[in-house]
Amino acid sequence: MQKEWFESWFDSPYYSSLYDNRNDDEASAFVYNLVRYLKPAAGSRLLDIACGEGRHSLQLSSYGYEVVGIDLAEQRIEAAKRKENEHTRFYVHDMRFPFYINYFDFAFNFFTSFGYFEKKRDHHMAADSFAAALKRGGVLVVDYLNRIYTERRLVPEEVIEKNGASFHISRFLKDGKFIKQIAVTDKTNAVHHYQERVSAFELSDFIQLFTASGLSLQTTFGDYQLNDYDPLNSPRMIMVFRK
Repeated sequence: MQKEWFESWFDSPYYSSLYDNRNDDEASAFVYNLVRYLKPAAGSRLLDIACGEGRHSLQLSSYGYEVVGIDLAEQRIEAAKRKENEHTRFYVHDMRFPFYINYFDFAFNFFTSFGYFEKKRDHHMAADSFAAALKRGGVLVVDYLNRIYTERRLVPEEVIEKNGASFHISRFLKDGKFIKQIAVTDKTNAVHHYQERVSAFELSDFIQLFTASGLSLQTTFGDYQLNDYDPLNSPRMIMVFRK
């Protein structure tokens, strides 16, 4: 069976190379702002869904909370496991399927790590599993791109040279998806093709999706400083839901 785009791309050796500039300081500041706003009680259990190599998980655990990170990409989890500590554990897991039930006080889905799927059913399955992981009264934070802001600033073509590889990238919006096509030319001049496909969801789409899973929207922020959400000008759509 052919792999889905996220299985091939996130587990490729080129994914972490292209995104090696992701800023730990930015993640630290965002997590600090979230912790200050959410005020998790001591001993809270936190779930980082689609955690990648654990950048945000480790920041959350630095406050003394018990953090579990899950991700489908085995290579990313392998890298995350090398950073495990007494408060943090990482597991390979598909977000569409339940992990623990009624177990976590807070769940987080950072950096547009949703909207990957072609079928609505899969998005509903993922939303259901997010909700199922939370205790009653638990909180889910979803950090997603803002469609209008992103579409207006889409860079159609660019070439990035990194670590001896050349990344030819094209971006466009088609059939309700932000699509990024990535052609990687490696040191041997071999070309490898990958793709990212993320649903161009708006706030109303998330409200409908997560309401059906038993979650209600509490508030929405527009950036990592937790400023108010502006549909036209905010770079992010950071939604706080409660079970």
